[in-house]
Amino acid sequence: MLTCSILIFPAVHQSPSEILTRPEQSVQISCSHSKTDYWQMLWYQRPPGDTAMKLIRYLYMKDPTVERPFQKHFSLSGDLSGNTQKNSSLVIRNAEQNLNAVYYCAAREARQRKSSLIATKTLIEPL
Repeated sequence: MLTCSILIFPAVHQSPSEILTRPEQSVQISCSHSKTDYWQMLWYQRPPGDTAMKLIRYLYMKDPTVERPFQKHFSLSGDLSGNTQKNSSLVIRNAEQNLNAVYYCAAREARQRKSSLIATKTLIEPL
C-alpha cells in the first residue's frame, strides 16, 4: 500500500532576486505572502558550498527574534498580524565578504500563540 501526503504551501514572494553591493553598505530583502493565518516568517542563510541552511531570524506577528551569531549584521521588520497580506524585510548592515550567501524567506502557520502557560501530559500505562 502506498500512502501519499500532499502539502499545499502559500506562494512566498521574495525580492530582489539578486543583489550586488559594496563592502560596508546595507541591503534589504523583502518577502510577502497572502495566507492570512500564516503569522510567522523565517529567514535563512545558505553560504556558498554549504548544503545546510542557517536560521538567521524569525518574525512572529510583530515580534522579531534573532539568533545570536547574526545579531551584529541583521535586522528584521514586518507586520504579520491581521487578515491582510503579510510582509517582512531583512536588512543586512555593513555587508562583508563572509555574508555572501543565498538568503531564503519562508512562511509558517502559527498553530498557537506564544504563551507562558506550561502544558503537561499524563502518561497512562497500557492494561
